[in-house]
Amino acid sequence: MAFPYNVYLAAFAGALATTLLSLPLWRRWCVRTGHMDDPGQRKIHESPIALGGGLAVLTGILVPTLVAVALVKFHIAGLNSAALIHGLDKRKIELAAILFGAVTMVALGWWDDKHELRPLAKFAGQILIAAIVATAGVRVTLFVHNIVFSYAITILWILTVINAFNFMDNMNGLCAGLGAIGAFYFAASAAVSGQYLVALIALLACGALLGFLPYNFPRATVFLGDAGSHLVGYLLAVLAILPHFYSQKSDLNKLAVLTPLLVLAVPLADLAWVVILRWRMGKPFYVGDNNHLSHRLVRAGLSRMRAVLLIWLIAAAVGALAFLW
Repeated sequence: MAFPYNVYLAAFAGALATTLLSLPLWRRWCVRTGHMDDPGQRKIHESPIALGGGLAVLTGILVPTLVAVALVKFHIAGLNSAALIHGLDKRKIELAAILFGAVTMVALGWWDDKHELRPLAKFAGQILIAAIVATAGVRVTLFVHNIVFSYAITILWILTVINAFNFMDNMNGLCAGLGAIGAFYFAASAAVSGQYLVALIALLACGALLGFLPYNFPRATVFLGDAGSHLVGYLLAVLAILPHFYSQKSDLNKLAVLTPLLVLAVPLADLAWVVILRWRMGKPFYVGDNNHLSHRLVRAGLSRMRAVLLIWLIAAAVGALAFLW
């Protein structure tokens, strides 16, 4: 049975709508519980802003996913695609681990937002969650077929991408917009290759992030917080691992393995730049400053909104190169 491509649209629209509708509820919950980002050093907002963005994006991913699984498993509304059923049965452990990782990453980030965890504690939490996800089979296995290497490179990759997006969460809309662009490219790549579940996860992420953006850009009434930036980085790291960009059975297009690096080039390059710069200045790499690409564009004369739009454009252009191989 052919795959029902309208499911792609349903996944995207469901995540978008769920995030849009749930975000005001999460914002009110944050105001009521005091889960707010107060003005302070290196912050440009003048009044407390709710930190409910990550919770809303997670809701936008979880609710449509759980509804879709129920529809497929119980053949409700005629949704009984053999491709979907086969995919869920084959990758149910990985899917469960991915959702577990998303929830726990948000929980870790939420705890950091609330209590300002020490860097070592936060990294330890990231490593533990990444290790659990890798144990479930979400691992980098390309070229070097060694289980220790596979676990090590997977954990390193997940930590790198999480912290790259965490670093990019420094202006309204920047982190979420880059996440939506990256998720779109991973969805397109997976859909073209017939990797249905990967495409669906990517479309859920893209829709949920776009549902958040109207509340955050250009004027913010809610922030992602560390909970949200952890979630965005985690999702993009996993989406880079899940697809099969290259097969040993084919020598066609070996450069396809560079696809994730192109899609995530902007946040990865920004991370590398600021880490090297802080190292040369004798500062710990995890201590924030105003030397990110976005800050430099603003110092060059752009408004914050135009700086974010330009970075989005750069990310979209570089990601498009992945389809020109």
